[in-house]
Amino acid sequence: MIAVSNTSPLNYLILIGDAHLLEKLYERVMIPQAVLTELQAEGAPASVQEWMANLPGWIEVREVPDPDPTLALDRGEQEAITLAQKVKAGVILLDERRGREAARSRGLMVVGTLGILEAAAEQGLIDLKASLARLQQTTFRAPAILLEEILERHARRKQE
Repeated sequence: MIAVSNTSPLNYLILIGDAHLLEKLYERVMIPQAVLTELQAEGAPASVQEWMANLPGWIEVREVPDPDPTLALDRGEQEAITLAQKVKAGVILLDERRGREAARSRGLMVVGTLGILEAAAEQGLIDLKASLARLQQTTFRAPAILLEEILERHARRKQE
């Protein structure tokens, strides 16, 4: 399955040391040039800039010269959604609500950072509680009740 990632999920997975999960969960991972630019920008965390400067072979950067102008989103989201449509991606990795809504309205399957971590935990690739704890040490924001629900759902699956 091809996955196209926007900035946020990749940024947070790098920050918590779990970016490698993308290679394990998806056959191919693509990012548009705008996402690469955002993650290498001066304001990005140093560890993210360094990781992006030494991209692993399983990430493919694609130019998106004509992002969908009807998308009233930032350039990275516009390019990610446009790229996902062009390559018929199986999933687009997005966290921002407006971007997720726009992607879904175009028939794309959307997964965010929390969904990636939950899927990785289901496959036994990570300790979900530890990864969520590291995520909470970043600027990532999610309601505490949502994080509790994810942990409870994971605990139930492990018991089945």
